[in-house]
Amino acid sequence: MCFECFKTFFMKKIFTRLLLLLAGVVSFLWGNTQDLTFSQFYEQPLQRNPALAGVFTGDVRVSSAYRNQWASVTTPFRTTALSIEYKIPVNDYDDVTFGSQMMVDDAGDISLKRTQILPAINFHKSLGGYNNSYLSAAFMGGPVKSAFNAAALSFGDQFQGGEYNATNATAQIIKSAGYSYWDMTAGLCYSAAVGQEGHFYVAASMSHFAKPKIKSVISDDASFIQPKYSFNVGINAPVSYTNRIIAFADYFTQNGNRQILGGLMYGFDVTEYYTDEEPVTFYIGSFVRWNDAIIPVVKLDFQHMSVGVSYDVNYSKLKAVSNSRGGVEITASYKGFLKVRNSTLDQVKCVKF
Repeated sequence: MCFECFKTFFMKKIFTRLLLLLAGVVSFLWGNTQDLTFSQFYEQPLQRNPALAGVFTGDVRVSSAYRNQWASVTTPFRTTALSIEYKIPVNDYDDVTFGSQMMVDDAGDISLKRTQILPAINFHKSLGGYNNSYLSAAFMGGPVKSAFNAAALSFGDQFQGGEYNATNATAQIIKSAGYSYWDMTAGLCYSAAVGQEGHFYVAASMSHFAKPKIKSVISDDASFIQPKYSFNVGINAPVSYTNRIIAFADYFTQNGNRQILGGLMYGFDVTEYYTDEEPVTFYIGSFVRWNDAIIPVVKLDFQHMSVGVSYDVNYSKLKAVSNSRGGVEITASYKGFLKVRNSTLDQVKCVKF
């Protein structure tokens, strides 16, 4: 490689590292915040909308996700999430789901870290005597804590004589290394069965509706997180006795900013079920995060378990530096019925996802 080519490549790398670092630092120093998301967003239902808690066949669901992003450009941004849902019948037709969404995000050279623990409750009201359609109303709320390693920050006045030295004094005052607040979300969902094996849901939610107050870490100023509105759709439709299509889409809008995610997977049974056991089903598909990435994904369902793997292929402005490499994401979940008297298995029919 020629010297000029190497120099150009190196400078692009440095520029991108600084850009990503700056975005994170600005978020903390001026008290702004951005909600986290996953490429396999459908595997973290409470993160999408608390009204999606319990919208599955079974009594309990435990879902986990791990995301490693920007490793080809800078210090990786790592996000780990765990959600738990427990659904119990209220009577012969209605259910209530108790759940919790937990997430830890560790980003960049200065370890920008956010931790959130958000308990949730969702009530499912049956709209028909056959339990094939429900209207769900949910609430989720809890503490969110953000922090960073202030000692790893670098400022312009620490460059002296053309060289950087971390021991050089800086005029920038850091009053604290993070902040915390309480957050709340409310949501609604309509879910229904169509035919013998088809199912769908449409949902909407409002996050940060109390406009939580967060303080700047460099001054006495404060700002408020603006409400975020989300709209969610999910479809599970058979195309034959052993094949099916599942599709999901999300639309988010907050303070004039928008995000759109969507796509579908085609699933086919690897083993047919000659007994009461569920078949082993393999899915392959693709999703799009608009103006950012194309996301190929594979998924395997077996014995109440589900494992998925996806990879972001960037087509945004950062693709020149990242070589279109975004991040890998791994998900795993378990769902099933409990062998107890008050199981939702005793009900006639419930929406299957």
